[in-house]
Amino acid sequence: MSLNVEHAPTRTLPSEKPLRLLDNAGHAVTGHTTGGFSLPDTETLLGLYRKMVVARRFDVQVTALTKQGRLATYPSAYGQEACEIGAVASLDRADWLFPTYRDSIALLTRGIAPADILQSFRGDWHNGYDQHEFRAAAQATPLATQALHAVGLAHAARLRRDPIVALTFLGDGATSEGDAHEAFNFAAVWQTPTVFIVQNNQFAISVPLEKQTRAATLADKAVGYGMPGFHVDGNDVAAMYAITHAAVERARAGGGPTLIEGVTYRIEPHTNSDDPSRYRAARDVEHWKRRDPIERLEKYLVSEGALTETLRAEITDEAEGLAAATREVMTAEAELDPLELFDHVYARPRAALAAQRAALAAELAAAGTHQEDAR
Repeated sequence: MSLNVEHAPTRTLPSEKPLRLLDNAGHAVTGHTTGGFSLPDTETLLGLYRKMVVARRFDVQVTALTKQGRLATYPSAYGQEACEIGAVASLDRADWLFPTYRDSIALLTRGIAPADILQSFRGDWHNGYDQHEFRAAAQATPLATQALHAVGLAHAARLRRDPIVALTFLGDGATSEGDAHEAFNFAAVWQTPTVFIVQNNQFAISVPLEKQTRAATLADKAVGYGMPGFHVDGNDVAAMYAITHAAVERARAGGGPTLIEGVTYRIEPHTNSDDPSRYRAARDVEHWKRRDPIERLEKYLVSEGALTETLRAEITDEAEGLAAATREVMTAEAELDPLELFDHVYARPRAALAAQRAALAAELAAAGTHQEDAR
């Protein structure tokens, strides 16, 4: 019997709208679309607004530096600020973050300096920050591998009775990877304190979501693994924060993992080497620009009298200050030491590697381009 079909069956779109606490116009919503979650207090929302404004200015600045040739590549998160910052702001300092290559603004929100975040994109080091200090793993370029790392760390924490949570980001394309399946399954079976944030930005590079899955929503996949799943408006930072915070606290209390799908959109190209006009329409981008996460929260805060012109100016000045500092550090010439190629390769240096290092050091010294140290 042949299983081939000439025509794909009609796909049934989900009838339920994503959970949200603020609508596109910045109005608080009520009813079933809130999922029973409450709007965070004004102080929390102001903090989230500040973080999103600063993060976007950083993202725009880094994109400009990339176009100037200061970085080899940069995956922008423009338009995805609510997903990333709403989630990261839900963590305690002791919790762990496992980011992807697109989550630089999440690291910025975590307190990591721009120069350290961008070292890998510049080509200086693979990872420019102390992962243990910031409880943030290296940005993962392979799809979904970081999800398994998050589950492993969370499982170890559970065995040690250490009340920490591991939160990891994935893109919609990463959910098509085997590593994502394994991470979801292990997390559910072991009941690890893991929160999976799937940023559904509609495209896995150039492949649209409907060519990746038949699932009505990516959050529906959680059912098959035996864990809660939430389909959330990823441009509503209030909803992303409230739902992620609840998932984090549930995990910390021993309730196991949660999968949260944030429906958002990738405004900028996949990276600076991508041409998105080949696979998506400009009108779609404009549609999503009108759903801007920062403008949505700003409208609400202004209507509540919480965001004054004075405060707005203060936040703008902070964002511009960070942009200026980022420009300064990234336009300075990097001080590169060729002998660093041999550092951190083995815990105990091997004779063959030591001999290669000595040979290169001698060659550099002979050319007068390097002063050998006492290592």
